[in-house]
Order: sequence, then C-alpha cells, then structure tokens
Amino acid sequence: MSQRGRRALLDEYKRREILAILAVGGNREMAARYVGCRVNTIQNTADRDPEFAVQLRQKERQWEVSYLGNIRAAAGNERHWRAAAWALERLDPERYGRRGPDVITISQVAMLLTQFTEVIAQEVPVAEYRKNILKRFNAISESLRGASKKRG
Repeated sequence: MSQRGRRALLDEYKRREILAILAVGGNREMAARYVGCRVNTIQNTADRDPEFAVQLRQKERQWEVSYLGNIRAAAGNERHWRAAAWALERLDPERYGRRGPDVITISQVAMLLTQFTEVIAQEVPVAEYRKNILKRFNAISESLRGASKKRG
C-alpha cells in the first residue's frame, strides 16, 4: 500500500490572508476565523514550514514597531508628555510603573531579604543551622535577581 503524504494544512491563499490580517494588527484567532481554520492549524503549519513561521513572527511584530515609532514621535513633542510616560512605564516598570502604596518591587523584596539574612546570621547560634538558612536565602535572592533581569 502506498502511503500518501499529508495534505498541506493551509494553502498559499489562506497563508497570505493570515499574514495580511496579522500585518494590520489582527491576531491569530481573528485570522483563523477569517480563513476558516483553528488557531492550532496556523501553528502546526508554521511548525512544518520554517519560512511561514518567520513570516508569521515578522507580521505579528510589524504593527508593534509602527506603534512604537508613533509613541516615540509623540513623546518628542512636550505637549504629548503622556506618550513618553506611557513608554517609560512599559520599558522599565520597576522604576517608572504605577503602583499603589501597598505594592513593593522585586528590588525592595531583595533588600528586605538581605536585611533578614543579616539578622539570622547574627541571631542563630548554631553555625550549621545558620549556614543552611543563609544558603536557602541566597538561593531565593538569586532567583529574585533572575526574575528582575528577565523583566528589565
């Protein structure tokens, strides 16, 4: 028995339609509805066709770049200072993001953890216990630093 190859998940026409929708700021769900397929069909096609995968990523980011350019241009005009504030809030939320009085940042948690570690180092009399506790706190602190770097 001869085994037939799998039929292309999305033909060339549907692929072009999907890319056009993404290029104007639509999302994969919208594109899937438009061409009459499921979202995972788009992903499966991209998994099988690296060129289509690259085109998807480019089209999905194309409108973002355009919007960022518009925000940057608006921020250059002091009458539109809100655009600059908006961009700063999103580019570095740790420093510029809005937060209520009861919210603490990752760096503040890390500082608190460091101070707590110093108290433990001074107050726990058994060296082995102290060493184990400090080792665990250092691991937590490192993971916080890693999370902070990923965000920034």
